[in-house]
Amino acid sequence: MGEANACVGPTDRNAQPSCPAIPEDLSFRAMTTLLDDLRARGFVHDATPGLAERLAKGPVTGYVGFDPTADSLHVGNLVPVMGLAWLQRSGGTPIVLVGGGTGMVGDPSGKRTERPVLTLEQIDHNVARIQRQLEQFLDFAAPANAARVRNNADWLRSLKLMDFLRDVGKHFTLNYMMQKEAVKSRMETGISYTEFSYMLVQAYDFWHLWRTERCELQMGGSDQWGNITAGTELVSRREGAQAHGLVFPLLTTAAGGKFGKSESGNVWLDPAKTSPYQFYQYWLNTDDRDVERLLKFFTFLPLSEIATLMAEQAADPGKRPAQRRLAEDVTARVHGAATLRGVIQASQLLFGRLDLGQAGAEVFEVLAGEIPATRVSRGELDGLGLVDALVRVGLAQSKGEARRGIEQRGFSVNGAPAAEDRKLGAGDLLAGGYVLLQKGRKRFALLITEP
Repeated sequence: MGEANACVGPTDRNAQPSCPAIPEDLSFRAMTTLLDDLRARGFVHDATPGLAERLAKGPVTGYVGFDPTADSLHVGNLVPVMGLAWLQRSGGTPIVLVGGGTGMVGDPSGKRTERPVLTLEQIDHNVARIQRQLEQFLDFAAPANAARVRNNADWLRSLKLMDFLRDVGKHFTLNYMMQKEAVKSRMETGISYTEFSYMLVQAYDFWHLWRTERCELQMGGSDQWGNITAGTELVSRREGAQAHGLVFPLLTTAAGGKFGKSESGNVWLDPAKTSPYQFYQYWLNTDDRDVERLLKFFTFLPLSEIATLMAEQAADPGKRPAQRRLAEDVTARVHGAATLRGVIQASQLLFGRLDLGQAGAEVFEVLAGEIPATRVSRGELDGLGLVDALVRVGLAQSKGEARRGIEQRGFSVNGAPAAEDRKLGAGDLLAGGYVLLQKGRKRFALLITEP
C-alpha cells in the first residue's frame, strides 16, 4: 500500500500526503452540512426519512461493511470509503466493519448467481489484508472521533441459531423479505436459504453496533438499500429507536461500462494485483465526460477548485489537467507520494519527456514492473556484448536480428542510438544499477544489476 502515512492526498502537487485524514486547514464541518456537501458532489442516491434532522442535532457514528470476498479492495470500493471519510470530516465517527462473519454467508445483492463459499482460513486472510488497506484512508488517532475497525466474526461466529431465530427472525415476515430487490432479482434463477437470510444477518450487525457503539447510521452502495433498511427496521422493533441509512449511487462510465474495470479486470488497491503505474494510468485515462464526477467522488478538492480544473480542461483538453490532478491525488492517497513521484517520472521517461540522468532508482523499479526486466550480476554485465544483451532481454529473437537492427540504428542504449555492437559496463549504469534498452520508439527492456 505504499507508505503507512499515505491516508490523505496532497492539497498541492508537490505536497507529501500525511495523516491525519482531517487536515489542519480544514475545520470540522457541521453535521448539518454533511448531506448538502455529499449531494453537491453527487454522492446521495437515497436516505431514510429523518436523517437530515438527526444530523442537525450533532455528530453521529456511522459504518460501512466490507465483505472479504477477495484479499484486496478495488477502486469500486472507494465510494463508500470516501463516504466514511466525509463523515469523519464532518465530526462523525466512522466504523469500518469487515465481514469475517457475513463472509461465511455471502451477500446476494447485485449478483445473479450464488457466490462461492470461502473457507474460514481464506476469509480470515482476506479480512486481515482488507483491514490494513482501509486503515490508510481514515484517522484512527483523532482525539474526538477516531475511526474504528470491527470484525463481525467477533459476534456472528458464536451466535446460536435458536437465539438468532427468536431475537431476529421473528421480526421479519416472508413477504417483507421477498420485496427486497436483492431477493426479487434472484427468484427466477433461484436463491439459496443461506443467501436469502443474508439481510437478517446484516440487520443483526446494525443492531449489534447500535447496542455496543451507539452507531445510528449505515452507509453503502445503492444495491445495499434493502439490507440497510432491514437493519433500521430491526433497531426500531427491538429497541424502539430510530436508526438511519444513506446509500451512494453505483457508478458507471459515460461509455456504459462498469466503473473500476480495466481491460484486464478489476483495478485493485493492492500493488501486487494492480501496479502503481497501471493504477495511475487508469485514472489518467479517464474519459473527459467522467472526470468531473470522479474528481467530486474520489478527491477532497473544493468544488470551486474542481470547477477551475474543468475550465482549464475545456480551454486545452489535450493537456488533460483534470485527469492528471485526479490520477495524482488518488495514487498518492493509495500508494504514497514517493511512489507517485516514481510513477510520474516513469511515465515521462517512457514518453521521452524525462532526462534519463535525472531518474532515480525508484523510477526504474516502477519500470521493472511494466516492461521486460532481466537481472544480471555486476560481473555478468561487465563485458556483456550489446548483441547478447538484446537477445537476452527479448528485444531481438536472434543475434542476427540484433546485428541487423544495430546496423539500421534501430536500437538504443540509455536513449542513445547504438551504432555498433559493443561491450556494456559500469559506465552504462543509470541510477547505480540499470541499463535501459530500446527498440524503435515503443519497445523497452531493462537490465538490472545485482551485487
